[in-house]
Formats: sequence, C-alpha cells, structure tokens
Amino acid sequence: MELIANFIDIFMHLDKHMSVVIQNYGVLTYAILFLIIFFETGFVVTPFLPGDSLLFAAGTFAAIGALDVTVLFVLLLSAAMLGNTTNYWIGYFLGPKVFRKENVRFLNKKHLERTHRFYEKYGGKTIIIARFVPIVRTFAPFVAGIGRMTYTRFISYDIFGGTTWIAVCLFSGYFFGNIPIVKQNFSIVILAIISISIMPGVIEFLRHRYRAS
Repeated sequence: MELIANFIDIFMHLDKHMSVVIQNYGVLTYAILFLIIFFETGFVVTPFLPGDSLLFAAGTFAAIGALDVTVLFVLLLSAAMLGNTTNYWIGYFLGPKVFRKENVRFLNKKHLERTHRFYEKYGGKTIIIARFVPIVRTFAPFVAGIGRMTYTRFISYDIFGGTTWIAVCLFSGYFFGNIPIVKQNFSIVILAIISISIMPGVIEFLRHRYRAS
C-alpha cells in the first residue's frame, strides 16, 4: 500500500518531484526523462509510468528556463519512437512463439491472423489514437508486432502519432503550465489531462458495448 501511495504522490505532484530531480541531477534530468518515456512506450510491463503528465510537467519547467524545450522535444520524440519500435519488434518476434500451438485457447494462429487483418485495415488510426491513451499506447505497438502489421505502414503512422503526442503535451505545458491558475491547481490539471487521455478509449468501449447489446 505504501508503494502505491508513493507512486500516486509522485504522479500527482510531478511539478514538485521534477523540481527536486532538476536540482539534484541537473543535465542528467534529460536522460531520466528519456528513459521514462522509452520504458513507458517500449515495454508492455511498464504501462504505469507517467506519459502525458510527465511531458506537460517537463514543458512547464522548460518555460521557466530550467530545461531546454527544443532539446526536450527532440530527445523525448526519439524516446517515444524508439520505445514503440522496440515494442513492435518484441511483439513481432514473440508472436510466432506465443501462437505456435493451435489448441491454446485465446492464443492460436486464428487470433494472430485476425489481429494482423485488423491492423492492416485499421492499424493506422489505432496507432495514432493510442498515443493519447495511457496503457493502450503501451500495448498497441506490441499487438501490432504480434499481428505482423507491415513495419513500413506501422512506422509511418507512428511517426505522425508520436510527433503529435509529444508536441501537444510538451508545448501545452510550455505555453500554459505557468499560467497562475494552472500552476496553482497543477494536480487538478494533471487529473484533467489523464481524464482527457483515456476518454477516447472509454467512448470506444461504450460504443462496442452499445453495438453488442
């Protein structure tokens, strides 16, 4: 419980914690931010790491000169792209091993082929939208790899989605994060960012439930 409480505290008070990180680690803060974004997008076991909120917080500190926004944009975009590419290839090479047996429930070649067809038809939109949905953005490239979505198709949509995601979240913090009302209610703003991020997934889920009923 204490671990969960600490994580929530870090997540909800990124402004305070990032200030401490910058003070203690200086230029190494860039490397720390790079690794967080890389792991959040690159491995299906780390979807709990902050993404949108971390980018927003980084933007607010760039606005006051504590970090360089241009360096942040290039570095974090590189982390996001490298993360998704790593996740894709893990899924790509893990897929044949996971789906080798025909008689494994939910893990069979029919599901693999179905996933492949889904991503070939809708994959582009999925990859772009997933960038703005916590947890989903961690799993989307992995499933795309398992489904053997064509890599050139995957990376073309991922470049657009990744660039848009980093730009929107980072520059939102840069231009709006230090407005007094935003700064004084930073925790509420973070909650709002998280809520807006998961909204597309919730809407899509409700649409599927409505159609099924």
